[in-house]
Amino acid sequence: MTTNSSPQLWLYDTTLRDGTQREGLSVSIEDKLRIARRLDQLGIPFIEGGWPGANPKDVQFFWQLQEDPLKQAEIVAFCSTRRPNSTAATEPMLQDILAAGTRWVTIFGKSWDLHVTTGLKTTLEENLAMIRDTIEYLRSQSRRIIYDAEHWFDGYKHNRDYALQTLEAAIASGAEWLVLCDTNGGTLPHEISEIVQDVISHLSLVICQEVICQEPMTKDNGQRTIPQIGIHTHNDSEMAVANAIAAVMAGAKMVQGTINGYGERCGNANLCSLIPNLQLKAGYSCITEDQLTQLTEASRFVSEVVNLAPDEHAPFIGRSAFAHKGGIHVSAVERNPLTYEHIQPEQVGNRRRIVISEQSGLSNVLAKARSFGIELDQQKAEAREILQRLKDLESEGFQFEAAEASFVLLMHEALGGRQKFFEVKGFQVHCDLIEGKETSNALATVKVAVDGKNILEAAEGNGPVAALDAALRKALVNFYPQIATFDLTDYKVRILNGHTGTAAKTRVLVESGNGRQRWTTVGVSTNILAASYQAVVEGLEYGLLLHSQAEAALKTSG
Repeated sequence: MTTNSSPQLWLYDTTLRDGTQREGLSVSIEDKLRIARRLDQLGIPFIEGGWPGANPKDVQFFWQLQEDPLKQAEIVAFCSTRRPNSTAATEPMLQDILAAGTRWVTIFGKSWDLHVTTGLKTTLEENLAMIRDTIEYLRSQSRRIIYDAEHWFDGYKHNRDYALQTLEAAIASGAEWLVLCDTNGGTLPHEISEIVQDVISHLSLVICQEVICQEPMTKDNGQRTIPQIGIHTHNDSEMAVANAIAAVMAGAKMVQGTINGYGERCGNANLCSLIPNLQLKAGYSCITEDQLTQLTEASRFVSEVVNLAPDEHAPFIGRSAFAHKGGIHVSAVERNPLTYEHIQPEQVGNRRRIVISEQSGLSNVLAKARSFGIELDQQKAEAREILQRLKDLESEGFQFEAAEASFVLLMHEALGGRQKFFEVKGFQVHCDLIEGKETSNALATVKVAVDGKNILEAAEGNGPVAALDAALRKALVNFYPQIATFDLTDYKVRILNGHTGTAAKTRVLVESGNGRQRWTTVGVSTNILAASYQAVVEGLEYGLLLHSQAEAALKTSG
C-alpha cells in the first residue's frame, strides 16, 4: 500500500519502440495509437513512441499525436547521437526528431569503448563529442533530454573510467536523466546494485568538486543538482525485473520497461511485474491505486492488439496467477486467502480462480460452483455426484480446468436445471477431394429441434469445423438472434493416446466469445468431428445461458 509520503518512481514505457523489436510482433499506426492511449489511461508518465524518421509509420504516429495529444503522459521521441565527424545541427535524423514535436527526447549513446572503436569506428574522444553536441543542440531547440547509456554495465566492467566520462559528458550538456542500460541482459542483481551506487557516488563527487564547469541546468538553493538515474534492463539472463528492482533499491528513480516484457531476443523488463512489486511490496509510488487495478486488463489489451497469446502463467496478471487446484490449497484459501496468495488479486485487477480437475476435492467443486452463482450443499448427494462425474470424465480424456463452461453445464445437468435451448438430431460433414487435392471448403448439414420444431440447414466453411459451426448458427439464429454476436475465437486439438494410431482419442477445446466475455468448452471422441461437435454445441449453449442469465438479472434489477 502506497501513501502520499511514498517515494516517487517514474515509469518509462518502451513497448512501442523496444517492445516491437520482439520477433513475430508487428503493429500498425492504429495499433500504436491504441496502445499509447491505453498506457496513458494506466498512468504511465513517459511513453516512448519510436524513432521518428526511421520509418514512415513512426513519422505518422507522432504527427497524429500532435493533432490529438495524450491526456497526461509525455510522448517521447527516440534517437541516437549524431554520426561521427559531423555536427548535430546538420544531422538530418535530428531534424526528424524536432519535427516530431515532443517535449522530451531520449538520446542513446555508446558507453562501451568496444562499441565506439569497432561499432562506430571512431575515437573515444569523438564519441564524447557526439554525446555533448547532440544533447546541446537539442537543448538549444528547447527539448528536455533523457540520456540512455547503451551497454552501460558491460562498458563499466570493461573500462569504468571511460564509461563514467560518457555520463559526465551527458550531464555537462544538459541531460536531466541518465538511464543505465543492461543492453545485453547479462548482468546480475548484485552487480547492478554495486554499479548504480558507484555511479551515484561518483557523480555526486564530480558535481561537488565542480569538475563540470558548464552552467547547471537545474538548481536547488543555488547548488547544482544531480541528474536523476534511471534503469533499463533486458531479460537474457531472466534477471530483467530483479535487476531493475536492484537498481531502484540502489537509488534509481526511473524504471524503463515494456508491457508483458515484450522486446528483442528474450525481452525487456516486464512492467506488469515491476509495477506491483515496486508499489505493493517495496512501497514506492508508481501509479494510483485505481490505475493499478487496471493492470491486468491493460496487459491483456496490449497482447490482443499485437496479436500474441497472453501468458496465462505470468505473475500478477496471468489467469493462473491466483488459480488454486489442490484440494488442500482450496480449503485453506476459502478460509483465509493469505494462506496461498501473496497479494489480493483485485489489487492488480485480477481474480481468484478455483481450478477443477481429477485431482480436485469436494472443496474445489463447492468453490467453483459458488464462483458461477451455484450454491451446492456438501451434505447432499448432488455435490459428490458432480465430483465423481468430473473424475470419471477426466479419466476419459476430458479436461475441465481448461473448459470451465462445460463444467458449468455439467453442474446444471446434475442438479436437474440444464436448460435445453435446442437439441441436435444429427449432422453430416462433407469434404471434396479434387484431383488428389483437398479443397478449402467443406459442407455441413445439421438437423436441430427447437421447441419441438425440426430445422434442417446446411452451410459451407473453411474446413469441417467452420462449416459445422456455420450450419448450427444458421439453424438457430432465427430463434436466438444473439447467436449472431457469438464468435469461435480459438480451436485446439490434442491426440490423447497416440500409440493407438488413427483410432486414438481426440480432445477438442473450443473458445467462444460474445465481445464481452470468453468461454471454453470441451469434447472428446475417437472421431475428431464428433469431439468438435460436442465442443461447438456446448459453446453455443453456454453463450445462450449467459444471455439468458443477463436478461434475468436485468429484469430483476428493473
